[in-house]
Amino acid sequence: MRDYLKKKQFETRAIHLGQVPEDGTRSVTTAIYPSSTYRVEYPGDESGYVYSRWANPTRRALEETLASLENGTRAFAFSSGLAAMNAVFGLLRPGDHVVTLTDLYGGTRRQFERVLRNFQIDFSYVDGRDPADFEKAITDKTRLFWLESPTNPLMNLIDIERVSAIAGRHGIRTAVDNTFATPYIQKPLDLGADIAHHSASKYLGGHCDLIAGVLVVKDSDLAEKLYFQQYAVGAQLNPFESWLMLRGLKTLHVRMERHSVNSMKIVEYLEGEPMVERVYYPGIDGQPIPNGMKLPGGMVSFTIKNADFERVKKFAMSTRIFVLAESLGGVESLINHPASMTHASIPKEVREQHGVTDNLIRLSVGIEAVDDLLIDLRGAFAAIK
Repeated sequence: MRDYLKKKQFETRAIHLGQVPEDGTRSVTTAIYPSSTYRVEYPGDESGYVYSRWANPTRRALEETLASLENGTRAFAFSSGLAAMNAVFGLLRPGDHVVTLTDLYGGTRRQFERVLRNFQIDFSYVDGRDPADFEKAITDKTRLFWLESPTNPLMNLIDIERVSAIAGRHGIRTAVDNTFATPYIQKPLDLGADIAHHSASKYLGGHCDLIAGVLVVKDSDLAEKLYFQQYAVGAQLNPFESWLMLRGLKTLHVRMERHSVNSMKIVEYLEGEPMVERVYYPGIDGQPIPNGMKLPGGMVSFTIKNADFERVKKFAMSTRIFVLAESLGGVESLINHPASMTHASIPKEVREQHGVTDNLIRLSVGIEAVDDLLIDLRGAFAAIK
């Protein structure tokens, strides 16, 4: 990292970091280096780049930027958010125990229950809005707390600082999925977490045109262990997607501000819409907002009164600007039905027990003109009257 940029503000680092050293071309932007292997001076020479699974100039520029934006020391870019998460669980051993949340991305829970349990990793699920929930679930085999804040899809806020303090007292690591907030809104490592995780396909990329995952840490020993997982397993991010994410990061701060402003206006509308039963949004419950969140972000969920699956399906198919699609965090507004899409892999009785009901809709509010988004939602409600 260029030293004169280290103390610059987030917005400046997002734009000006991520550059490879001058390569003689005077290029303003970082190039894509697709080479899989590199010329060495002698057998065993590891003084520079050797093989792109180990390190690649474009990916390294991205990882240095990500580490800086999360206030970490090392970052690792993976081929997906789930691949990044799997690298964390590669640090555990059979018999280890993990405490996590009842409200959780469906793909995360699927990996816990259908992949990691096969390797004798055990999980306990807690509400987590009261940090004491985590402490009560600790066993003598607990090695990791895995949490999201805001959670997906119910937007619960978890006090990262208090949960991390509990973990620290018991010698347990804390990993925080920071996908919804991004480092522009909150920084888990500054709050005591050991690992910040991202599905970077969302806000970090920001344009629905890449699949990627990220881990960021401060501790050097932990960094070496995660680096080993990255290059030994081989789920690293390729140069083109690394370049796409570098480009996306340059506008992250601008996008998150616009996502937040638009979502606040949509929440105001939904709260006055007679067909809406309940709105889920950071801070809407009137409770103190933890984690020093500077903005609410762009995610909104709500339930429709007395709506069965067919009525909710008609609503989701009636928008013309909100695109019915998986994923989130792009400049485009997306509409999602968690029960049949992002959380469909969770058994119905389990998801409904924790509030992910058939009448729940999740919006990823984009950065279009908010008046157009509001007209679009009004039209969808009119379609199900």
